[in-house]
Amino acid sequence: MERITEHPVLQPEERKTIKFTFDGKSCEALEGEMISSALYANGVKIFSRHHKDSAPQGIFCANGQCAQCSVIADGLTVKSCVTAAREGMRVETLRGEARLPRVACVQEFGRVEELDFDALIIGAGPSGLAAAAELGKLGVKTLIIDDKDRFGGKLVLQTHKFFGSVEDCYAGTRGVDIASKLEEQLKEYPSVQAWKNAVCLAVFSDRKVGVLRGDKYYLIRPKAVVSATGAREKSLAFPGNTLPGVYGAGAFQTLVNRDLVRPAKRLFIVGGGNVGLIAGYHALQAGIQVVGLIEAQARCGGYKVHEDKLKRLGVPVYTRHTILRAEGKEGLETVTIAAVDEKFRPVPGTEKKFEADTLLIAVGLSSVDEFHAQAKEAGMEAFVCGDAEEIAEASAAMFSGKITAHKVLKSLGVMAAPVPPFWYDRLEVLKSRPGVTKEPAKKEHDRKVYPVLHCRQEIPCNPCVTVCPKKSIKLSGESIMNTPQFTGDCIGCYKCLVICPGLAITIVDYRKDPANPSVAIPFEIGRGLVKKGDRVRLTGWEGADLGEAEVLDVKDFKAENTMIVIVKARPEIVDLAASLKLYSEEAGVKAPAELAAADDETVICRCERVSLGEVRRAIRGGLRDLNQLKAVTRAGMGACGSKTCSALLLNVFRSEGVDLKEVTGFTRRPLFVEAPLGVFSGVKCQTEADEKASWSGF
Repeated sequence: MERITEHPVLQPEERKTIKFTFDGKSCEALEGEMISSALYANGVKIFSRHHKDSAPQGIFCANGQCAQCSVIADGLTVKSCVTAAREGMRVETLRGEARLPRVACVQEFGRVEELDFDALIIGAGPSGLAAAAELGKLGVKTLIIDDKDRFGGKLVLQTHKFFGSVEDCYAGTRGVDIASKLEEQLKEYPSVQAWKNAVCLAVFSDRKVGVLRGDKYYLIRPKAVVSATGAREKSLAFPGNTLPGVYGAGAFQTLVNRDLVRPAKRLFIVGGGNVGLIAGYHALQAGIQVVGLIEAQARCGGYKVHEDKLKRLGVPVYTRHTILRAEGKEGLETVTIAAVDEKFRPVPGTEKKFEADTLLIAVGLSSVDEFHAQAKEAGMEAFVCGDAEEIAEASAAMFSGKITAHKVLKSLGVMAAPVPPFWYDRLEVLKSRPGVTKEPAKKEHDRKVYPVLHCRQEIPCNPCVTVCPKKSIKLSGESIMNTPQFTGDCIGCYKCLVICPGLAITIVDYRKDPANPSVAIPFEIGRGLVKKGDRVRLTGWEGADLGEAEVLDVKDFKAENTMIVIVKARPEIVDLAASLKLYSEEAGVKAPAELAAADDETVICRCERVSLGEVRRAIRGGLRDLNQLKAVTRAGMGACGSKTCSALLLNVFRSEGVDLKEVTGFTRRPLFVEAPLGVFSGVKCQTEADEKASWSGF
């Protein structure tokens, strides 16, 4: 079993164990656990065989957006990432020759219930929850729905402390805890109804919204609809991109941080934005080795403190690099990368191959905006917030939800006053891109105990300023984008160190031994990994090796799930030490390869396994309409509804020199996700297997 039983932040829940079978083999799952996570916990990574070429397929998004994780459960094809395992369930690999149920027996007809609400919020992530709370404060009859069994969206996957403003978005608090706080708020407002496991199927032209809650279908008639639907991960085209073991960073965080399943032993990451950098750190917390991370740009786009956390621990970050190919028979075995030139072309002679069983694709997000588009087309009072409107940090999404709620209030006539202008200013700050990186500050004091602030990049963050009891840490300007400075006295209370989201503060102490000062370093990789008396290696703010030091003590702040390792360091490095180095960098194996832009065999459409070569030939033949391309090649025809391949297809058009203004986009499907046909008329059905079971128990 590949379950995580010890974690520095997360505590496994006590849940009942149930039994199910996969291809006839007995397996165990936790009650309420999704089939995909249960299969990974049992060591299964191949969920299906494609009908076209029997290629093995595993998970990709683990968010219900694609169909890569489909299996047959008790005779029905389901997405395993959004279908819970049940006692006695018979799960089988989905194969091309799989037989679907032959009989669907009507059991009863029901009435589709229609419900009226002032506001419907689709999505209970940070922006949706914040919007619901604002509406609830004024007694607006609100329904908030989410297709998961927990509210919080991506917050429930985040074990790190958040940046931003303490006053506005819980900065200094871990994402999983913020999710709980936001959900708990809703209990204060009786006018807000909250539905979990409720899937929005479509917004219809008669201004009704179809919602499938469990096995019951509702039509919601809202006066205003808010799309807080978040974002989906982008895919990437390269040879081997559909191998089991190659998937999105969000899927990885779902397995590791939501379900406490260890899906990898050796991990490689593509993408140096916050998503990729944070996923790498989460992997280390779960006891997974991170072999390396690549970023095509000259520098990572995420916060530098996230990047530095990896570097300090010994994880190599390769900028100006790209992935050439992923290889393996039944799953990922090796990853080959290469440096790129100023035009992002691979540089011959720079190829390196690494052994890895998992490759995370973290190359950006796309807004899930289909419902907002449908609502506008229907002429509804339609609003959008969070990542569904613009990709940004969760801290910004919360504030975006508050602002959107006030727009809804105005549209309903509940509040006539406009949104305060300074709210927009605050939102702009919270979603700001990282600014300049400054040189480390020079020490200009003779204090015996003091903090060293290793945070030198301009990002929106102020927890250390807020928490200091002596008010000795101040920002260099009025904006929270400014870097912090130490300008007063320090009592060595560790509060700034413990709350810092970037683990970028250490405390230097000369009081006990002026000749051998100590430095207190934040640490949250694993309890018991470092003990008093150990010899450890220290690293600087960007990962430079500073040599060995002796551990004097380890303090465990369990309430904050942060440990502090206190080491004795040489005076000349005490102000430089920022972290402990845990891992040695691997050089990789030089592996000369064919450096074509991309092999024609590269899969663009996962559902139908349409190759890059097929798409190129169609484009070169004159096709400029994605619907026509779908008819000719089947690209975009699969179960995901082109959610994972549409952006890749446009990239192929662009690479072929076609102006995207000439390209006609896909016609949107009327339904956002698959649903049993009977739910729309209140029909309850059963499969042939169910029918036999009911007769056998008669």
